[in-house]
Amino acid sequence: MNSPQIKHFDYIFTGTGQAALMTVYKMILSGKFADKLILLLDQDSKNTNDRTWCFWDKNESMWDSVISKKWDLALFANENFKRDLELRPYQYNKINGLDFYNFVFKEISNNSNITFLTEKVTDINELDTHVFVGTEENRYTANYLFNSIYTKDFTQNQKKYPVLQQHFTGWFVKTEAEVFNPEKVTFMDFSVKQKGNTRFMYVLPTSKTEALVEYTLFSEKLLEKIEYEKEIQIYLKNLGADQYQIIEKEQGSIPMTCFPFWNKNTKRVLNIGTAGGWTKASTGYTFKNSDKKSSELVAFLETENFKMSSFHKKSKFWFYDLLLLDILYRNNELGSRIFSSLFKKDNPALIFKFLDEETNLIEDLKVILKCPKMPFIKALFRYLF
Repeated sequence: MNSPQIKHFDYIFTGTGQAALMTVYKMILSGKFADKLILLLDQDSKNTNDRTWCFWDKNESMWDSVISKKWDLALFANENFKRDLELRPYQYNKINGLDFYNFVFKEISNNSNITFLTEKVTDINELDTHVFVGTEENRYTANYLFNSIYTKDFTQNQKKYPVLQQHFTGWFVKTEAEVFNPEKVTFMDFSVKQKGNTRFMYVLPTSKTEALVEYTLFSEKLLEKIEYEKEIQIYLKNLGADQYQIIEKEQGSIPMTCFPFWNKNTKRVLNIGTAGGWTKASTGYTFKNSDKKSSELVAFLETENFKMSSFHKKSKFWFYDLLLLDILYRNNELGSRIFSSLFKKDNPALIFKFLDEETNLIEDLKVILKCPKMPFIKALFRYLF
């Protein structure tokens, strides 16, 4: 009896999170991949609101139709001060995961050359002429593969690059009392007890009685579930919300590291998303970086005779992030002090521009000189000498 023929594709995406879907969507918009067979594989069907993405931007973008809320004002606070940040010319934007998935998959459904299958990837094997992909149900081959399945072993089995986690639990709540200002996002509130870590509350209000309230840490180790939820309860009580209903919950852990994932790229396999180092290492923000990187990737694929291993280009911002992570890895309690120094004075627009990796050297220095000097000098010497 003959074995079933293995179906071949031009491109396979293993894992279809934010980075993969952004890339595929832009491949559709480019019009230059209509003759290419594309396969998306994910064990999740992408039909639940499993996460929330936020980003700041000055201009409208292709994602505007799925932005559920925009803010022009933000609160930054620590145990000693509170400051309202006027964000203009930026706005802070919120996208619900399900809205994003539906938006992209609607476009995908109109393109017969693209297939999405809910299958768990079990094996990736690169050969000289193609890439072999195995799932629990089937076998496929492709000319090129884009992988966004994160491999923890890459970072855990090395000591050269610090690894922290942006880990959090969030509650979507509806309160009886009007305790939120729907026009002001709480960007970082470090007034919560730090307990030797970098800990803050993050609040995305959509009305006077509705908000996502999130307890977030930048630290090496995760907490027990009850610890996150206890801090959210305390914070809500301090806001005056004694009675509330929990509508939804979300939790997550995003690796923060400058580990060079791109060194794992090969002739036919390119790591993307968090698996490819697309997450902004110093903050854990993913949406804006993935938006930029996915556009760069599509332009890269449009060129003739591209080499997958040459896609990534390391920048000065990688080194800046490396220094901050080194400091927080060694002295995790310094996070509040460092971020407070950035946002305590002056217009926050320069900080957002810096975090978007769009500043020139003079602007870089203006931002860097706001920070506590000694920790960064020590970190610099550790890496130079």
